[in-house]
Amino acid sequence: MSRSVRAPIVSLAGVAAIGAGLLAGVGDAPTTQAAGAVPTPDHTIVVVMENHSYSQIIGSSSAPYINSLKSGGAVLTESYAITHPSQPNYFALFSGSTQGITNDSCYKPGFSSAPNLATELTAAGKTWASYNETLPSRGSTTCSSGKYARKHNPWFGFKNVPRSSAYTFKQFPTDYNKLPTVSFVTPNLCNDMHDCSVRTGDTWLKKNLGAYATWAKTHNSLLVVTFDEDNLHSGNRIPTVLYGQPVTAGSSSATKYTHYNLLRTIEDMYGTAHAGQAANATDITGIWAS
Repeated sequence: MSRSVRAPIVSLAGVAAIGAGLLAGVGDAPTTQAAGAVPTPDHTIVVVMENHSYSQIIGSSSAPYINSLKSGGAVLTESYAITHPSQPNYFALFSGSTQGITNDSCYKPGFSSAPNLATELTAAGKTWASYNETLPSRGSTTCSSGKYARKHNPWFGFKNVPRSSAYTFKQFPTDYNKLPTVSFVTPNLCNDMHDCSVRTGDTWLKKNLGAYATWAKTHNSLLVVTFDEDNLHSGNRIPTVLYGQPVTAGSSSATKYTHYNLLRTIEDMYGTAHAGQAANATDITGIWAS
């Protein structure tokens, strides 16, 4: 894989005009995380895979890499998506709301100005980016191109998220110190297991993010692998695995969590405000290293 370009720094200064008014509409004042409640990783990467239930991945011989992350990290045994089909779940994870999206149709770019993870991080002086496999070019709002699909990239739906923060995956940095505070990685329709096999997606994760996962173990950083929704046959129970130095190896949590809990946890890691339903959610607990 060819990798280049320093990771984007979507900073408070870079979007000052936006950041000045962001928190007014959040409906929840900025908070400082409770001491010891959740860690504060130097870097967090969230990868969203597609359309598989917990039992199709956890314990499956077709997903050896994800299961190795589970063994060396933590698994949420009662993790659930919000709804069906795919697209509303991405919006829920990113903004605490489906934003009125009910299907997988190609939406109008910038249709919403609601608070979201990117705006919250920016307002808190942190940095944000997305790395999107097969995206034709940085910031492109095309609906589809080959195996690329915008329906898996909710940040394009928000006018308050700079399009320049959406990078191609070829621009994922080789120096992980240059990663933003939080980033989302979106594989294409084959490598996210939507069109191709579980093994294909599992192999892609190991090849493209395995080195980061290893680095995260010794550099106070976090990798989260989750799924948008299940296969329509498991009550929307999905695999969610967390790995890195802040995670207790071999741990698990049987508490029921949703995409809103994951969003809330990331927000509290960095002391941001809370978007949408994340304001009513609890943090993921019981898996963090002391």
